[in-house]
Amino acid sequence: MFPKYCTPISILVLVFSLGLIPLAAETARSDRHVVVVVWDGMRPDFVSEETTPTLWKLAREGVTFRNHHAVYPSATMVNGTALVTGVYPGKNGVIANYEYRPEIDRSRSIKIESPAAVSRGDEVSGGKFISVPTIAELVQGAGGRTVIASAKTVGLLLDRHAGIGTAKNCVTLFAGQTLPRDILTPIVAGVGPFPSAHLQRDAWTAKTVTDFLWKDGLPALSVIWLGEPDLTEHESAPGAPPALAAIKSSDENLAAILSALDRPSAKATAGQASARATTDIFVVSDHGFSTIRRSIDLRKILSDAGFVAKTEFDDEPKLGDIMLVGNGGSVLFYVIGHEATLVHRLVEFLQQSDFAGVIFTKQGLPGTFHLNDAKIDNPNAADVVMAFRWN
Repeated sequence: MFPKYCTPISILVLVFSLGLIPLAAETARSDRHVVVVVWDGMRPDFVSEETTPTLWKLAREGVTFRNHHAVYPSATMVNGTALVTGVYPGKNGVIANYEYRPEIDRSRSIKIESPAAVSRGDEVSGGKFISVPTIAELVQGAGGRTVIASAKTVGLLLDRHAGIGTAKNCVTLFAGQTLPRDILTPIVAGVGPFPSAHLQRDAWTAKTVTDFLWKDGLPALSVIWLGEPDLTEHESAPGAPPALAAIKSSDENLAAILSALDRPSAKATAGQASARATTDIFVVSDHGFSTIRRSIDLRKILSDAGFVAKTEFDDEPKLGDIMLVGNGGSVLFYVIGHEATLVHRLVEFLQQSDFAGVIFTKQGLPGTFHLNDAKIDNPNAADVVMAFRWN
């Protein structure tokens, strides 16, 4: 079995709509609703009438966007943040699933969506851990209610302010945790505890939305993030029987969501046949998926070549140390002190290797692309970003 990682295969976007609506700058319209359903790690080539009958039918009734593409790096947290901000990683501030942010943790990389990292990041940045407003915040500012529900931890990045201020009637659900925290108790009482199995987590998340969070009416914006087929693909492979079963499970969850929109209990306003008549439904994927045939111990390779390469600092970082932060198919290199000669030597070494693919640099060194070319440059960006070579 080969290791797996996420790839920038074209992002899937399908819409069933009676007319897309622009976000009102003044007041949210109570008669229109948007529901976004994310299938994490879903590849467009696995959509078929046999495997995904619900999604197949929805696509035929609506519009398929065939030229959408994941932003780089093609990872969940990066594309989740891009999805809800509408801007590239360099501008919204989230450029990888794992980053080295010494103002948050000087010793090691951070998991960008962890509650501790998000809280500390907002604290040191004056509330700008995500640098621009999310669509949830814009809807809330216009008086609309939002529900963000994710079977994975990415949900916290989609709306980290639910339950306070203009978002006091809004909810964020992420991997069995909630904002506001006290709403978790009635959820568990009504739906049960958050399961441990991947497929059951998706079903629990969808059911929590349809049976609990929508019971008093449909919000202006709902985002439902399913963790499949991504989680199962990481443990098997794209197209393997468990992965195909996970895709089928996501299709069944989509069917349950659509059924809830068709129920009279899901009415947006009195007198309507169902909420679906006034709802724009988007089904999207955050990235694709591929297999790899080789694992690289990059820290050892660099150390053997005379670099001081670390994945964690035992002591205070020293000038010239290099922090390596793996992100699946890409690696971020943070050179302490940003010494230009050392960065240049590192890049030349990578260029001569048999594993490096495209290389991006903050300085735009010869033979590399600038970080700006991939829209991943900002004050927190790595000095060098390398994508592994494809055959």
